[in-house]
Amino acid sequence: MIAIDTNVLVRFLTQDDAAQAKAASAFMAGLNVSNPGFICREVMVELVWVLERAYGCSRSEVASALEGLLCASELEIEVADDVGTAVFQYRDGGFGFADLMIVAAMRRADAIPLATFDRKAAQIHGVELLKV
Repeated sequence: MIAIDTNVLVRFLTQDDAAQAKAASAFMAGLNVSNPGFICREVMVELVWVLERAYGCSRSEVASALEGLLCASELEIEVADDVGTAVFQYRDGGFGFADLMIVAAMRRADAIPLATFDRKAAQIHGVELLKV
């Protein structure tokens, strides 16, 4: 198994730099079930941020890209169930992907509720807005 950094995924998904896109595509094509690529949750969060902020991708485009990664048998996604749930809520619920992944980690750790000052995140089940 080999870990994959965000910049490799960005080049693979966006194909915006010819040389790096070619290298990223060849790398990804070389992965298989016996020798999978590993994507950690931090890379998934960073990938969403980069696609949204630097590339102006819509939630639907980002969610589709993440779903493609989740479905790839040659990839192992850390906490794939959490990522899948977060993708669904991200696409349809309007919540930030990072916030959804934080809530997933909180639930896995049985650390309920999550205290926040973030009014939008406080609308997620299990999150409480701290009063000022």
